[in-house]
Amino acid sequence: MLKIISNWIRRISNGWVTLSFFVLFILFVAFVLPGQASGAKVNTGSDRSPDMSFYYSADELYHIAQDYGEQGRAAYIKARFTFDLIWPLVYMAFLTTTLSWSYHQAFKPDSFFQRVNLAPVFGMLFDYLENIATSIVMFRYPTHTIIVASLAPILTLLKWVFVGGSFALLVLGLVVGTIRWVHAKKKSWRS
Repeated sequence: MLKIISNWIRRISNGWVTLSFFVLFILFVAFVLPGQASGAKVNTGSDRSPDMSFYYSADELYHIAQDYGEQGRAAYIKARFTFDLIWPLVYMAFLTTTLSWSYHQAFKPDSFFQRVNLAPVFGMLFDYLENIATSIVMFRYPTHTIIVASLAPILTLLKWVFVGGSFALLVLGLVVGTIRWVHAKKKSWRS
């Protein structure tokens, strides 16, 4: 199944599709994220957010929930099921297509490295699971949901490993692709 998904992403990741998702990503980062970040600070009354932490404990998550207050928790949940439904799709589309395009340039078609385009998909899935877990904690606060609160930090960590790893893999693909392109140009100039 994963191979089928990876191959489908590779097939659709031509230059125009990749460029379109790159532009969408840049526009989102430039115009949507700043407003979302400032709105979250106003609505929750805090700079702290489990989404932006690399790791936190279940106790820290409950402290954040307490600091947010009732209105802040409601705003947090609303953001997870509005803005945070779209944002993971945007970064996933950008990263999967850009990774597919750059690794097509950098590595042989049958290379294992062609499958790295799935890393952002896992990042998005862990992001959604994190959003569900943290929202349950916020919704049920002050009642403790120990299993969910303990899973939330793990899901957040996994999200960042896959999303951050995708950006690192993208840099690798662009570097290797550029080196291969330069070698190919040098070879054609000598001929």
